[in-house]
Amino acid sequence: MSDVLAELQWRGLVAQCTDVEALRSALAAGPITLYCGFDPTAPSLHIGNLVQILTVRRLQLAGHLPLALVGGATGLIGDPKMAGERTLNAPDLVAEWVDRIRRQIEPLLDFTGPAAARMVNNLDWTAPMSAIDFLRDVGKHYRLGTMLAKDTVARRLNSDQGISFTEFSYQILQGMDYLELHRRHGASLQTGGNDQWGNLLSGVELIHKSDQHAVHALTTPLITKADGTKFGKTETGTVWLDPELTSPYAFFQFWLNADDADVVGHLKVFTFRTRAEIEELAYAVSTRPAARAAQRALAYDVTALVHGAAAADKVVAASQALFGRGDLRELDESTTAAAVAELPTAKGAPGDLLADLLAATGVVASKAAARRAIADGGASVNNVRIADEAAVLAGADLLHGRWAVLRRGKRTLAVVDAQVPGHSGD
Repeated sequence: MSDVLAELQWRGLVAQCTDVEALRSALAAGPITLYCGFDPTAPSLHIGNLVQILTVRRLQLAGHLPLALVGGATGLIGDPKMAGERTLNAPDLVAEWVDRIRRQIEPLLDFTGPAAARMVNNLDWTAPMSAIDFLRDVGKHYRLGTMLAKDTVARRLNSDQGISFTEFSYQILQGMDYLELHRRHGASLQTGGNDQWGNLLSGVELIHKSDQHAVHALTTPLITKADGTKFGKTETGTVWLDPELTSPYAFFQFWLNADDADVVGHLKVFTFRTRAEIEELAYAVSTRPAARAAQRALAYDVTALVHGAAAADKVVAASQALFGRGDLRELDESTTAAAVAELPTAKGAPGDLLADLLAATGVVASKAAARRAIADGGASVNNVRIADEAAVLAGADLLHGRWAVLRRGKRTLAVVDAQVPGHSGD
């Protein structure tokens, strides 16, 4: 890639930069060493963090050398939030989260070859440092006026909660990370989200003051949705990278549900499709929006990237089976559980009238409507048409001994769960 910065700009991945042309020249003359940090303030990264990982990956593909920093030290403190003081997590819990996050990052970068990535932990150089050394060697380069002017700090100071010295010191710790990685590995570029701009500048300025070297910082825009709602949130909460917190099926559905106004931008940011491929999908959005070709490409690519192609294929098979284009019985239990978790649910048991269950799940408005749907041939259980108004749920209908999928027409779905707590058959 002759101009990776131009590629990042085309993908909408450059918000602020210390000196665009100087960075462009450094990248062209490279390879350079860059780093991006991830704090273990939760047990998993989320899709907002994915923007940073994939930006680092694009720079790596252009031949540059990435350092992925998992903040075992900064994770003990936490970046100040607008809402108020963070709850400090126990060191052993933070250490556990460091390991979990490392395992999430590792498959997304290449740790072999001439541009091999390296994983680093800022606890390695922060823990041995004494308070006196921290204040004399690092703190002396910081001016309170500059630190107090940081947006989050200023807002917190004017709030009822205020800000503790612990969180106030975060920007110094992050600046020290850049200095340490510059000295140890020659890092000359730090990337991060645009809300981290002040913290990134902290490191740039510290290196200039302490070592008289010029280095770079680049931020990506915070991803937002066209309707103004927060990206990366659903009705059930944050979209995590950990499959135990957000199943691959739910993860896939999040991307599949992308609005037409958002999907092309998401393809640029979250996939490695070429400009020509994305332009072709953009044309499909404008001319054949109902086909949702761009959303399907986005959902498959990002799911395969994070969870692997096998998991993405399972999700596609599950989606097709739910709507009658596959055999539900061929899905494994975990995939079935994730798929039906997205559907309206009612409790039921073998022997219950299917007409009653259609009404109970909300597939139809009433039992009378259920009988009409059955008579018209428009109702099914596990994609098998219900032929008799008096038909009952059979034990054999329960997928993995638990679920039965009811459908009216082509797209109205619900699930009967024989293990809903409180059912008389429990």
